[in-house]
Amino acid sequence: MRTAKTGSRVARAGLLGAIGALSAVVVLSGCDVEHLPPIPDGIPPGPGAPVPAIDLDAPGRTAVQLQGWAADRADRLNIPVLALEAYGYAAAVLARSHPECGIGWTTVAGIANVESRHGRHGGSHIESDGKVTPPIRGIPLDGSPGVAKILDQEATARTGGPVYARAMGPFQFLPETWQRWGVDANGDGVADPDSIDDAALTAARYLCASGGDLTTPQGWQQALLTYNQSTAYMAEVRRDAAAYSVGRHP
Repeated sequence: MRTAKTGSRVARAGLLGAIGALSAVVVLSGCDVEHLPPIPDGIPPGPGAPVPAIDLDAPGRTAVQLQGWAADRADRLNIPVLALEAYGYAAAVLARSHPECGIGWTTVAGIANVESRHGRHGGSHIESDGKVTPPIRGIPLDGSPGVAKILDQEATARTGGPVYARAMGPFQFLPETWQRWGVDANGDGVADPDSIDDAALTAARYLCASGGDLTTPQGWQQALLTYNQSTAYMAEVRRDAAAYSVGRHP
């Protein structure tokens, strides 16, 4: 996630979105598309299947309590079970901590699909502990044509020379943004941008802080445009999230 307006972000979002669209075409080629529910219009996208009540204060990777809920939908949505658990958990946490936000797991999933195909971009996959391996990294934001110039302040101070920021993990956070917003969601004591659990909850928190009430068109659009200042990106996330809301993949 980048809070700066950059052509590079839009370009990468378009690239990953194109890959996701190609994947959907491949998956759908063996299915009867006419029998899938239509993707609804409108903002915000629907909240999707209700997340069952779980013990949010349980030790360890609490999201695993959603395994059955996620497994029932993973194949149909083309989302890994571990990722879907993480999205449902993030929505459940925000429903308790910030009920006024109303963020749905579908919005979290929509962003993850555009950013990294749910942690599968470039051949990466999600390990059993939620870690995306190999780590997904964006291009260096070095100010080259069409690319913003953003220094990784911590790495630059450590090395004594300019180190340009690269977006990290399945939700593509900038290092500086992660340092401010990153949280531990899987109980291992570390806020890790390469963890699907940590990244999903961090993204949900950031969206709620940015948009306020995400059940309104104004709030949802504000949240998405803060996450990425691109209307094309917002439209792509909306389409994917709306597809998930009716139980189909984009």
